[in-house]
Amino acid sequence: MTDTRLSVGDTAPDFTAPTDSGTFTLADLRGKKVILYFYPAAMTPGCTTQACDFRDSLDALHAAGYEVVGISKDSPAKLAQFREKEGLTFTLVSDEDLAIQNLYGAWGMKKLYGKEVEGSIRSTVVVAEDGAVALAQYNVKATGHVAKLRRDLKLG
Repeated sequence: MTDTRLSVGDTAPDFTAPTDSGTFTLADLRGKKVILYFYPAAMTPGCTTQACDFRDSLDALHAAGYEVVGISKDSPAKLAQFREKEGLTFTLVSDEDLAIQNLYGAWGMKKLYGKEVEGSIRSTVVVAEDGAVALAQYNVKATGHVAKLRRDLKLG
């Protein structure tokens, strides 16, 4: 577990991890803007809302030059079910050993129903073309987050 959170200007840690359909390497997207969003679990109500909001905003995000990558501790098989069920068309990365979430400060202590628990912290990190962190948001809300992110990125 780590409490190290990224800040604007930090270098986004590179990683390679399995997806529901192969392997993803962040460095392969160097030269593009990337939205990495961390969520607790596929097919739960909040995570489904957030994923569908990204799906529904994907054309606008792509038009502004952003790639979207969802990251959770779910297995590639569960991610494939999530993609199929919700019609998701962006990359879903499996982080079963929590290595990526630890690198990005997206795993740690959080409040859940009034109790302190260790788990995935719903977070979004935007990586600029040069690999630097352009935006880092932690403890975001599932509902309305994509709309707020679009405002923060000045995408309307």
